[in-house]
Amino acid sequence: MTIRRRASAVVDAFESSTNGAVATTVGFGFRPEVSRAAEPLQLEGNAHLAALVGMVALALLGGVLVARNRYDGPETGHETEPDREEFVTDRERVRQLLRANGGRMKQSNIVDSVDWSKAKVSRLLADLEEDGQITKLRLGRENLVCLPGHEPTASKSPEQAGDD
Repeated sequence: MTIRRRASAVVDAFESSTNGAVATTVGFGFRPEVSRAAEPLQLEGNAHLAALVGMVALALLGGVLVARNRYDGPETGHETEPDREEFVTDRERVRQLLRANGGRMKQSNIVDSVDWSKAKVSRLLADLEEDGQITKLRLGRENLVCLPGHEPTASKSPEQAGDD
């Protein structure tokens, strides 16, 4: 009789742990038959193996994407050659600006044309004048900056004006 009571207690405990799954009696022993809906879904085999396969698949996918981006290059349509302006010195940039404007410009117009301070432009023009690459003429409160040979004729001496 104690075996039946213990078996009954086991069945009751099993039913409560399986949320009311069906258990049937076969002879003197109990064989629980649990419905398929109450069973948790379990993978056959090793769960660690499945995780490892997933990580390898992600690593391969990542490698393919990195390789594609590296070898395809940017598809922006921009030229890969750098602009020549990037390698132009400040002195050369001022000379190009003067050439583009007929060989002479007011200093204030040079300051407006470049993204430099007035002080930087003034120092740069003083260095260029010292080297003989430009001529600065004072016109009232402004400076007229000229390339050699592009000075106005009124600024030249009578001997220099006759030579041209």
